[in-house]
Amino acid sequence: MSHFVSTWRMAALSGAAVLALAAAAPAGLAQEADPSAVIRIGSLYEPQNLDNTAGAGQGVTEAFNGNVYEGLFRLTDDGDVEEVLVESYEISEDGLTYTFTLREGVTFHSGDPLTAADVKYSIERVTAPESQSSRRNSLAAIESIEAPDDRTVVITLGERSISLPYNLSYVWIVNDAATELTASADGTGPYRLDDWRRGTSLTLTPFADYWGEAPSNGGVVFTYFTEATAQNNALLTGAIDIIPSVQSPDSLALFDGNPQFTVTEGASTTKELLAYNDRIEPFNNVQVRKALARAIDKERLLASIWGEYGTLIGSFVPPTDPWYVDLTDVDPYDPESARQLLEEAGYGDGFSFTLDTPNYDPHPLVAQFIQNELAQIGVTVEINIITANEWYTKIYQAQDFEATLQEHVNHRDIVFYGNPDFYWGYDNPEVIELIASAEASETVEEQVEKLTEANRIIAEDAASNWLYLYPQIVVSSANVSGYPINGLNSQFFAYDIEKSQ
Repeated sequence: MSHFVSTWRMAALSGAAVLALAAAAPAGLAQEADPSAVIRIGSLYEPQNLDNTAGAGQGVTEAFNGNVYEGLFRLTDDGDVEEVLVESYEISEDGLTYTFTLREGVTFHSGDPLTAADVKYSIERVTAPESQSSRRNSLAAIESIEAPDDRTVVITLGERSISLPYNLSYVWIVNDAATELTASADGTGPYRLDDWRRGTSLTLTPFADYWGEAPSNGGVVFTYFTEATAQNNALLTGAIDIIPSVQSPDSLALFDGNPQFTVTEGASTTKELLAYNDRIEPFNNVQVRKALARAIDKERLLASIWGEYGTLIGSFVPPTDPWYVDLTDVDPYDPESARQLLEEAGYGDGFSFTLDTPNYDPHPLVAQFIQNELAQIGVTVEINIITANEWYTKIYQAQDFEATLQEHVNHRDIVFYGNPDFYWGYDNPEVIELIASAEASETVEEQVEKLTEANRIIAEDAASNWLYLYPQIVVSSANVSGYPINGLNSQFFAYDIEKSQ
């Protein structure tokens, strides 16, 4: 999954104290920004720290990816992969050696020049055993990284990895001399970190010595909220300029049709799913998982949460992925069939389980809907409300759960079902082989064919219960333009955003 933050959405952390943490940047780089040119972004996802290899949550991706930090490559808002800090690269005939030539004239916010040693260091941070990056396994094919000179990086693979440039777009290039990256930053992006006030805001200032085109605005302030009502009120009163991703369906009625605001729907990669711990009974039984899939009226659930917005997809793969297939017909809503499957699986009298549910919208409402639906087939759901931090430690790290709700934001993240050590523990040798061999494909066509097949098997196994695909809705003041609308992997490029007077 991209780096860790893109794996799931993390709710903002509330904080009683306000703590300012200054970025590691030399004096003189800050620009005096016109306050009217500063873009004020309202978010529910404050970073838990500032290091995307240390479980920082999606908020650090939203604020930093492409803004403060850059990669060798970038996943654009349209889903393409483009070169950023790479000027050019070559691939050996056997597909096992990539030689990258770095762009000249790039400096970090601290003033240090970008070198191949920084790139080597940055990739090794992501692939290190202690890394909490969810894309660590996607880079497992790397055998060695060499920096023969300051502008050349040579990556040698143990086996072909057709997605290497794509996977490298998740690796932020960090100054190898930087320290305390959980509370400071030293990137090459168009903005430098100016100030982080925990529980309140994060301020980015244009970087005067940026190698590329200067931002279209005078800076960015991310203001953090712990619930959607306060966020909406801030936009209504002009305290913020834009909400990158509306998470409260009720919010839309406040802005839709109002000429003071612009509501834009983009392409989403955010999947709401009921994830089981497939290692334990009864969720290690395919028939039980399929029964639960058929017992939930997902169309009615989606309408009750999002009205006319959102999409049913029937698997973990959204339409923006090349291996998407509409699989909503694999386990369609059929309570009678669900009861029969439970009977065949030896659970004719039903069973009970605990559903660990994040405490932010819309998860509690979804949990109640599931509880009511499953009760009709004799399955008792006990809802246990937990915080985002508790979800991370209890579910993701300790894997101490029976079932959980979560939204996964990542682009092209079917690879997680090829990793039996991932938190949901799905373990199908055929799928593991298909995903691994797809990555070793010589052509994109071969890769797509294998991942399409893996997608269908995962759906037939009902590995998880894919409830719906979120809508991706951006709401802004009418005088704001130039923002990304798709927000793939929860990234939000700020440098083209402008505000007219």
